[in-house]
Amino acid sequence: MSRAPEHAPTFTRPPLARRLEPWLPVLLIPALMLAGLVLIPQGSSWLTLTVSGLAMGMMIFTIASGMTLVFGLMDVINFGHGAFISFGAFVGATVLLALPGMAGAADMPANVAAVALAIAAAMAAAGGLGLGFERWIVRPVYGSHLKQILVTMGGLIVAEQLIHVIWGGEQIAVPRPETLKGAVTFAGAALEKYRLLAVAIGLVLFLGMRWLLRATRLGLIVRAGVENPEMVQALGYRIRRVFVLVFVAGSALAGLGGVMWALYQEVITAGMGNQIMVLVFIVVIIGGLGSVEGCFIGALLVGLLQNYVAFLEPKAALVSNIALMVAVLMWRPQGMIPVVKAK
Repeated sequence: MSRAPEHAPTFTRPPLARRLEPWLPVLLIPALMLAGLVLIPQGSSWLTLTVSGLAMGMMIFTIASGMTLVFGLMDVINFGHGAFISFGAFVGATVLLALPGMAGAADMPANVAAVALAIAAAMAAAGGLGLGFERWIVRPVYGSHLKQILVTMGGLIVAEQLIHVIWGGEQIAVPRPETLKGAVTFAGAALEKYRLLAVAIGLVLFLGMRWLLRATRLGLIVRAGVENPEMVQALGYRIRRVFVLVFVAGSALAGLGGVMWALYQEVITAGMGNQIMVLVFIVVIIGGLGSVEGCFIGALLVGLLQNYVAFLEPKAALVSNIALMVAVLMWRPQGMIPVVKAK
């Protein structure tokens, strides 16, 4: 008869801090909201600022989500991403202004149809511009970050001048459709209808992208390409086509974000994309290159912090997000939810 071991193996649960570590980036959002509630004692003001911050964050996420995949999958530093934002905004605004009967009618289906047509046109135009951008500007400089910065900045300047040629140099007012104007009252707070819509669109986009990347074959190829493109190529998949598809999709999402930002600000300029890119780069960096989840969390943090600080101390709003980026990178240098590539 065999003798039983004297000491049976024991299994210890990891410490609480280690179990909570993966959730810490997610917990930053309610922590920031709670800090805002403490510093802004008026509940109605806090609720209005929170919805505004979430709406702003969702729009930044829409723009930055495609860029973080381009960074993570293609290792491309694309400073010309702002051109897709501006181009999409101008195309979408042109469609909306060309449909005054649909956009100006006090009829929800007509308004939704007008916005949907504007978004479809903006995404198609920005995606087409992205296809040409990748083929003629980015592709010759794959693997050289310095050249990528120089040529994509040049492409951004050319695109902005093209906007001046087509639409002129003056800013253009973009009125919101009739049923998206005004606000609804909830718990004593005035919540703008459009900002509530922006939150809903951003949330649906995030859930859709997460499903696409985690539950479909295309998403599996993209995620595998982020971590080990050589292995994906060896398995017979044309990773170059995946690169182009991701670049075009990212450009189209920037066009969608451009339309949303245009209706948010109700005015557009040729340089609007370049101005938004500061916040986009912050979100991409603190979220972790190639991470849609990290990009989503980072965008919400940026939007909430921007609105809270602008209310409490307007002069500090300009540096608040830079301070956020510094704090996150000191905590996690690779971003909150990094995608680690195979070596």
